[in-house]
Amino acid sequence: MAAVSIVKCEDYSQDKVYSALKRSIDLIGGIDKYIKPGMKVLLKCNLLMKKKPEQAATTHPEVVAALGRLVKEAGAHPIIGDSPGGLYNVSALRGVYRACGMEDIAIRDGLDLNYNVDTEDVSHPEGQILKNLKVIKILSQVDAVISVCKLKTHGLTLYTGAVKNLFGVIPGTAKAEYHLRMRKMEDFSEALVDIASYVKPSLSIMDAIVGMEGDGPSAGQPREIGAIIASQSPYELDVVAASLVGIDTKRVYTIQKARERGFCSDQLEDIKLYGDSFQELYISDYKIPVHKKKGFVEKYVSGDSRIASFVRSNFGPRPVVNYKGCIGCGDCARNCPPKVISMEDKKPLIDLKKCIRCYCCQELCPKETIVIKQSWLFRVFK
Repeated sequence: MAAVSIVKCEDYSQDKVYSALKRSIDLIGGIDKYIKPGMKVLLKCNLLMKKKPEQAATTHPEVVAALGRLVKEAGAHPIIGDSPGGLYNVSALRGVYRACGMEDIAIRDGLDLNYNVDTEDVSHPEGQILKNLKVIKILSQVDAVISVCKLKTHGLTLYTGAVKNLFGVIPGTAKAEYHLRMRKMEDFSEALVDIASYVKPSLSIMDAIVGMEGDGPSAGQPREIGAIIASQSPYELDVVAASLVGIDTKRVYTIQKARERGFCSDQLEDIKLYGDSFQELYISDYKIPVHKKKGFVEKYVSGDSRIASFVRSNFGPRPVVNYKGCIGCGDCARNCPPKVISMEDKKPLIDLKKCIRCYCCQELCPKETIVIKQSWLFRVFK
């Protein structure tokens, strides 16, 4: 089992972030334990979409800048990169880097941004579901990967952190194929652990200075947490981070699938925790997506039976468009894995009978006008 460090950091001032990040890594062995001179290192951030840093949907640039500085001090060459949702091309990357603040720190601190948009097919015999993957080419051109994630709630997976962040090595619209192939939450989560076990990040860093609660991963609200979390294990980091904001680890399928493979325990007391007081940083009222609160579907109709499937499909949580705020950009239709969203008069229409409830439309809506709602039947039973 790997150690996990948690260090207080109250804001994103440059000096504070660097000091907190350095201490967090020093507590688990120091940067030299993970990064050697001459290495090329991918700083794999969470750059979901064009969001400003203060919106808390993406990894904050000052955390990335501090990590880049530490990697350079170790004699290595850091490269900032991700494959955001949507198209994976130079123009799209440039727009995301600029909006998320990565372009600014790259210029300020002399850091490289990845613009290699080539992809490759790779073999992963150890995978449980994914024996072969399509990944971004930069993975094979670096010597190490550091997952630089953000603590957020998630409409599909409930929680997103170090493991889910690595879904970003799947290029752009190819992510839709994975959603289509693994429609059950259990299978999709198993696939996420497959991806993490293929990437094998040398180190995982979590930006939990300001997280996102509510309707994450893009339409929630920023929530001050005040911490940086670090570990060699993305799985154990997720156990600590989810526990820190009061999310039951037994409800986080990526944690459970990792536990089944022996990658981690789902119990906080089994993890070697270093740094500042967990209890002082603990948050008991962190908001999760409303449709993820335990209710009728989890208690009575979970599973694969026809009745369970019927109830989930007809009465379960569903994406709903707020047309007053919709700008008709069509991002939801372009990024819908089963292609069940059509644009009519520049407004999206969702065929709920064919919707697979992946909530990519809600996740990638630039104006946050798609929300996930529960039916009146679920509300009555809740």
